[in-house]
Amino acid sequence: MPWFPEFSSAAELARREIRIAGQADPVAQYFTALNEGRTDALEVVWPGEVVIHDPRAGVVRGHRELRTFVQDNRSWLAEHEARIEIMASTVVGPRAVVELLAHVRYDGREVPWPMAVVAESPDDRSVVFRTYCSQWPVDGRRHVRPPVFEPGHAEPGDVVGRHLGALASGDTESILKTFVPDGYVAEPIGPDYIHRGADELRSFYTGTFSEGGGIGLQNCTMIDDGVRCALEYNLIAWGTHAVPPQAGIAVYERSPDGLLAAVRIYDDVEPPDSR
Repeated sequence: MPWFPEFSSAAELARREIRIAGQADPVAQYFTALNEGRTDALEVVWPGEVVIHDPRAGVVRGHRELRTFVQDNRSWLAEHEARIEIMASTVVGPRAVVELLAHVRYDGREVPWPMAVVAESPDDRSVVFRTYCSQWPVDGRRHVRPPVFEPGHAEPGDVVGRHLGALASGDTESILKTFVPDGYVAEPIGPDYIHRGADELRSFYTGTFSEGGGIGLQNCTMIDDGVRCALEYNLIAWGTHAVPPQAGIAVYERSPDGLLAAVRIYDDVEPPDSR
């Protein structure tokens, strides 16, 4: 069978091409698996350990659990007629953050559902995916998301650092100075909750800080490509209220003049009852 060596070489070449494509865009590979309900390509690209931190499923580890998770998600996505729109990507080395807007049909209406997916490859055989979102858009409830990380040493500088300092101290006027005139904050519960421009931002942050004090974050990891800074964190306090540590991510997008054009938040934190 003289064709066999050529066939084998071609198959190996195809596998290498799949690996190259998947490693270049791991989140796309991940969502292809979820949409199609198949893990074949994902397992070819990442034959080592695959770990998923998911708000609904918890921690999924290994190829066997991956297959069950993908099949369950495929059924859910099909049931809710889901489609995914990619909004922004931030990539630095072996780590990437992709911001998405899922459109799902729920209770007879289409619901926009913001989320962010982090992909991190500790080596060329393994990958970790972390998804952040609020589940409020699809079930009307907040869900406490335990920390994914212990506090780290991520210390953003420039305007992001100034913004976080003002957020921690509850200083509305200082935080407004970090935005361009038409800058905005996007809450995690959907595009109807975007606050744009000085008046809307002042109203939003005044309400946010109405409990006295600011928002207490533990910085964990950071991905910064110079335009967008994605900060994974644990939120531990809201004003004078301690809250159970909860995992989230925020993306800070800079304008060309060095101020913030946007802050997009992905967590499921319940504000204090008295807010």
